Amino acid sequence: MHLEIISPEEIFFSNQVDMVSVPGINGEFQILNHHAPVVSVLQKGYIKLEKNTPVEPKFQDKFETIDGKICFSVQGGVIELKDNKVIILVD
Repeated sequence: MHLEIISPEEIFFSNQVDMVSVPGINGEFQILNHHAPVVSVLQKGYIKLEKNTPVEPKFQDKFETIDGKICFSVQGGVIELKDNKVIILVD
């Protein structure tokens, strides 16, 4: 599936992924390929990707490795999944 992590200023990530975990308001949840459509509000936490996920060099400083996952810290946001495309709008 295609994942984009976007702020009002720029696109931090745009690439294919097999899995993404996000901090939903009712707890962390995971999305895999061909997941049913989702729209959800996100709370403070980490967007987590598999450790072998390529990150564009100019955004490497926005990501950190925690427990073998590539993590992007968010203060909140919104996620939409439709037709195997995930868009995460972050604060």
